[in-house]
Amino acid sequence: MLKDTKLLVECCTGALTKMNRIKLNLPKDHHFDACCVGKSTPDELKFKIDSILYIHAKGRGSYKRCKLDRYGFPRRPAPRIKYIFGFQSGDIIKSVVPKGKYKVIWKGAVACRSSGYFDIKSGAKRIAQGINHKYLKLIQRFDGYTYQLYKFNLNPNTKIDDRNSSNC
Repeated sequence: MLKDTKLLVECCTGALTKMNRIKLNLPKDHHFDACCVGKSTPDELKFKIDSILYIHAKGRGSYKRCKLDRYGFPRRPAPRIKYIFGFQSGDIIKSVVPKGKYKVIWKGAVACRSSGYFDIKSGAKRIAQGINHKYLKLIQRFDGYTYQLYKFNLNPNTKIDDRNSSNC
């Protein structure tokens, strides 16, 4: 079916992919393995970037009528409102806190509480809690996805290039 498209099709084993990856001194990651598949892998790769944007689908809420504890028993009713002080859990925000324990500029996803004091998360880690809603500024509304930018560390023999070259 792929050969009907008249495009070049190449089949190889995982051992050849691993050999190419080792030869190019690349770390074991999915995106680097995609650069090393097959016999047509060049002897040298030049990357234009040094970071990767991971996008993960999280969904946009649930239809549950109550919150459950770890045993499955009803704990409390689900909140009836979706937005609290103009924010929804998962919104990307910037917070400038002028005083107190968390006095600094925070950026991350917000976890809303009905009291108006929110938590700020970066990835799976909570970085600040109990931040008042008046210190928050919306950067992006929650759209059902989480975004994380990872910088990758390449070995010294691998080049990062900003000119046009064979790149992944």
